[in-house]
Amino acid sequence: MAPSSSPPILRPRQGLPKKDFADYFKALKSQPYSDPAVASRGSGSFTHNSLRSIAWNPLGSLVATGSIDKTIRVWNPDKPNVRFSTELKGHSASVEKVAFNPVKDAELASLGADGVVKFWDVRTKASVNEVKGLGTANSMAWDPDGVSLLVSSKGGDLFRISPSQSTVLSSNKQPSDVFQMAFSWEGKRVFTPMRNGRVRILSYPGLEPIAHYPYTMPSEESNEFTLKGHTAPCYTAELSPTGRLLATGGGDSIVALFDTKDWLCQKTISNLHGPVRSISFTFDGNYIAAGCEDAPGIEVVSSESGDHVHTFKTATPSPAVAWAPTRYCLAYSDLGTLRIIGLDTDRK
Repeated sequence: MAPSSSPPILRPRQGLPKKDFADYFKALKSQPYSDPAVASRGSGSFTHNSLRSIAWNPLGSLVATGSIDKTIRVWNPDKPNVRFSTELKGHSASVEKVAFNPVKDAELASLGADGVVKFWDVRTKASVNEVKGLGTANSMAWDPDGVSLLVSSKGGDLFRISPSQSTVLSSNKQPSDVFQMAFSWEGKRVFTPMRNGRVRILSYPGLEPIAHYPYTMPSEESNEFTLKGHTAPCYTAELSPTGRLLATGGGDSIVALFDTKDWLCQKTISNLHGPVRSISFTFDGNYIAAGCEDAPGIEVVSSESGDHVHTFKTATPSPAVAWAPTRYCLAYSDLGTLRIIGLDTDRK
């Protein structure tokens, strides 16, 4: 079995007891972040999945979105007026993923359906590097040190790239499509959700299986140990801030929670609204929000018990969700735009 994943050092923050969660958020209103010019240009064509990806920077002072209109927008969550935001252009197709460097507040990576990853300095609004030829890419994840980026593409191709080099560092072929990946906190392994519903545990940067059953399997089967929690494609994986749980979401409308000590599936959460496209833990690891694509509403559950805690009402499905890294603020997609609900508890 693979060893457990070491968590990062957490900054002390005020927690929110489960009994108070619903009442706390019922008193708050969500804030829309939208560009009227974009809404006008896209009248009649934007849908609930127009916003493809949401990402916070490490300090929670910026939040970026990637859209089907080929643009990226970086917002100051405290200033929702569009004039305080930054628009980044350069992709020739839909921006499928955005992700801030985990150790650099102003370095943003964007992944386009054009098979290009672009690296941005959001302070200067400049593209500082790009890597082309990544095929029909669908997901990416930074290693925890912010030194390299792992990109997955249709057909099972994995590409390791650097923000400072314009060519691929290395490539690897997987048995099937890989979806949204997650790194262990020490960066030595990566969890890769697969089309067959399983999650492989691979070394990094070697990308070789590192977990195996201690006995011989039938000749037609590999003795590689994989995480089994879904009966449909597994679309996303997310490691808790404490490193104690790995959450996976699938096309079967289930979130599975695995204990990283023994890698057993501890709980499954099934009261969700269709295929799970994104998962996000609160900064303290106590709660999980699941972004689903078939019906309105965002369900929040307790990571400890798996119990339902709260439902955020939305007008449309919200496949992209992201908790802020330092406070109880949830960014999510609704009606094709960004909304954020929450309060900086440090200011209370």
